[in-house]
Amino acid sequence: MTDYAERLRENRAEKDRVFAEERGSPIPPDERDDFDGLDYFEPTPDYRVEATVTVHADPEPIGMETSDDRTVRYLRVVTFEFTLDGESHTLAGYRQAGGGDEVFVPFRDKTTGQQTYRGGRYMELAPDHELADGDRVTLDFNLAYTPFCAFSDAFSCPLPPEENWLETTVPAGERDPHASDEPSCDSAGQPGS
Repeated sequence: MTDYAERLRENRAEKDRVFAEERGSPIPPDERDDFDGLDYFEPTPDYRVEATVTVHADPEPIGMETSDDRTVRYLRVVTFEFTLDGESHTLAGYRQAGGGDEVFVPFRDKTTGQQTYRGGRYMELAPDHELADGDRVTLDFNLAYTPFCAFSDAFSCPLPPEENWLETTVPAGERDPHASDEPSCDSAGQPGS
């Protein structure tokens, strides 16, 4: 875990640099001088879980609402089943029609709107082969990230559909970028002292 945590911290430092300096950053240009990095939960191995894949041979179209009140169409291509904190959960994975091979996994959990962004968070998987029923893949919630619309209204972001609302707490990945403006919360999402 030590090497993994170190690699994760290096990746996070690089993302912070990109957000602070690069032209494509979601941080508005007039706020970049004051940007001192994103806020993250500590890397935790318990939130890297093995999931079993169910492939949807005839993917069902899903209309996802967006942060700017539009609807975008995705295809539900897979379902991931996994155990977290001793309980079984599922998350759907999506692709846009004509999109690439990456699987988009937007989700909410019990940290949403408290410790993490109110619009949910995202994960993306880039499998090195076409997924098949029964495949095992790693879902790494330490890589869960905040959509760009949390930083600027210039971005439109899909909101996780209700089927991807987890009834558990996932204190992993990126925290709410505006959390420093709000009262702190403990790991159960309750206001801290």
